[in-house]
Amino acid sequence: MTRSRSQDTGVCGVTAAIAVIDGKWKTALLWLLESGPQRPGELRRRLPGLSEKVLTQALREMEADGLVHREVHDVLPLKTVYSLTGFGRELSQVLAPVSDWGHRRLERLAEARSTS
Repeated sequence: MTRSRSQDTGVCGVTAAIAVIDGKWKTALLWLLESGPQRPGELRRRLPGLSEKVLTQALREMEADGLVHREVHDVLPLKTVYSLTGFGRELSQVLAPVSDWGHRRLERLAEARSTS
């Protein structure tokens, strides 16, 4: 899904919601930020395989979509902290049942593999 779809007011609600979490890392970032504010380095350490460039891009898009708040502390070296906004927390709560469904699906797949 392209970034422009997240700004298209003529799409259905599900498409609009998926557009802001589309990509490999955004749902994982939402999940990590649920536990509280985090620095970019902490997020990268907790998500092996996530490059600094992709992290920065994902966080910028999430900030533009109103899901995360970026706070820069005026100390040397600069300290940047990301946290969920109220809108981001709301999305995270909405995704909880989807996560539960996903876990049930994975359990079914594991059961099917073990019986075959």
